[in-house]
Amino acid sequence: MKPITVALIGAGLRGGVYTGYALHHPLDMKVVAVAEPDAERRVRLQRDHGIEDERCFEKWEDLLAGEAIADAVLICTQDKMHFEPTMRALAAGYHVLLEKPMSASYDECVQMQEQAEKHRRVLTICHVLRYTRFFQTLKDLLDDGVIGRLMSIQHNENVGYWHQAHSFVRGNWRNSGESSPMILAKSCHDLDILLWLAGADCTSLNSYGALSHFKADQAPEGAPLRCLDGCPAADDCAYYAPKVYLTSNPGWMDMAVSNDLSYEARYQALLTGPYGRCVYHCDNDVVDHQVVSMEFANEVTAVFTMTAFTEECSRTIKLMGAKGEIRGAMEKNEIEILHFGTGRRELITFTDQGGHAGHGGGDYGLMRDFVNVIRRNGSKDALTSAAKSVESHLMAFAAERSRLEKRVVRLDEFMKARA
Repeated sequence: MKPITVALIGAGLRGGVYTGYALHHPLDMKVVAVAEPDAERRVRLQRDHGIEDERCFEKWEDLLAGEAIADAVLICTQDKMHFEPTMRALAAGYHVLLEKPMSASYDECVQMQEQAEKHRRVLTICHVLRYTRFFQTLKDLLDDGVIGRLMSIQHNENVGYWHQAHSFVRGNWRNSGESSPMILAKSCHDLDILLWLAGADCTSLNSYGALSHFKADQAPEGAPLRCLDGCPAADDCAYYAPKVYLTSNPGWMDMAVSNDLSYEARYQALLTGPYGRCVYHCDNDVVDHQVVSMEFANEVTAVFTMTAFTEECSRTIKLMGAKGEIRGAMEKNEIEILHFGTGRRELITFTDQGGHAGHGGGDYGLMRDFVNVIRRNGSKDALTSAAKSVESHLMAFAAERSRLEKRVVRLDEFMKARA
């Protein structure tokens, strides 16, 4: 079978990850076009994939202006830049892979789902956790009745103090008005997983959370607006920008600071750019900790905790059933099963994550499924769907409403109010 052809809109970190699938699996996928306003990123992606000059665009509008030039479009722009290119691409006959979250507007999420159905195109949202061996194994264990009827779920997203500071204090997702609320931007992954594991619609939820630490009244005494302006707490502050971004081995966070990873370029970026700001003097407003409690139609209950205040960036989960419980740590690749009344314990470990290690193998698992669905003209059932993604996004919007209004939100009432 010929590889499917894709065009990329947004050649940032996530766009580079998804198109990287073509480099590892050239018989499955070929990248034939790119739209990216940053010239360096656009040229880098063009070089990596051998894209012709006439198919490299600064604006996504130009890429989508004429007849379709690929089977699918991967849209990996910022949160509030998803709606228009997705609607245009679906109408032009492209299948679409859309980075999460779908949109900062529930109404736009629904419209994109309806547009895909109208034009009979595949619209897949990048809920990559469904494609990890870790969560697929948990789902299989539940479906096989290993712990009997599922009763409760306790799930933690441990964001990591350093990740919170980089992405949600200094970075692109720091301000809900410019991007989206934290529960949507970071944790729609997790709400989607809870919906999947629970096996029924969420009927009501309640949420609490706040921005408690990364704000001016928590700043060390005398801390300037920028770290390089002579901070008296430089030696002790875990967030001191030179300590984070001027290391000898630059990583993925440094790529957000500067396209040029030389020490000099990164230093200059910290002098003037957003990543050189004191974490206590930024324009961030998203929460740094939040809890959501949920009830599902089958009487399963769940509690989700998102917190910045952890050493590791990880996910841990406990599934409690009538006959046993399951404990899992995604980043440790471990699942433990405890059988009530028997004293028997089972340990499942993963040495092979099933391909590319990003998100526990989920990044490339997602791409593999997307390719297969398109090859079968949408006739193959995907592991997720636009409709399911809209449902889990609805949970995120309702959770934010609950947090702000400090009340229980019923999902059916919330959906009717927005219809």
